[in-house]
Amino acid sequence: MQATTRYRWQDPGQCGAAAVEFALIAVAFFLLLLGILEFGRFMYVRNTVQEVTRIAAREAVVSDFTAGQIATIQQDAVMNDSAGGDSVLPAVPEITAADVRIHYLSAPGVEIPSGSMPASPEDNISACLDPDRSNSCIRFVMAEVCAGQGTPCSDPVIYQPMIAPFAFLQIAIPPSSVMMPAESLGYTQ
Repeated sequence: MQATTRYRWQDPGQCGAAAVEFALIAVAFFLLLLGILEFGRFMYVRNTVQEVTRIAAREAVVSDFTAGQIATIQQDAVMNDSAGGDSVLPAVPEITAADVRIHYLSAPGVEIPSGSMPASPEDNISACLDPDRSNSCIRFVMAEVCAGQGTPCSDPVIYQPMIAPFAFLQIAIPPSSVMMPAESLGYTQ
């Protein structure tokens, strides 16, 4: 027969009390820990939206404005090189390449209609020099991130928590847009 060792200070009625106390405290501790992780991820997504718009605007001011080049800019903005499909930003499934919008403006807030867009970067230079075609001159490029396909960009990207107890925290990420003056727009001599 094996004897159990009991210490003098140990009350036989307290066996297992530490396990019960740990179970009660562990729930609150892990919820707090997971909440901190989820908040950190929310801040990451929020800052990433701003970075995506900055990258898209920077690439758009020096790249051609054809549909194929715009798709490449959108892919590059979400830091994804995969061709085809709706690629998403790594670790941020809320933001896809389709959520990145690029607008070409003749003045701040004045978008050039798709029928009046210059045919090429060379044609854009001609339009900027011709007073009769100044409304089709690309002077600014604006990039923004928003959900949905509507124009103007009114639907914000919604944060989707990764941890199940926080699924109710579907928060709208503040909109982000970046406007830069047009540079070469892909013009080469």
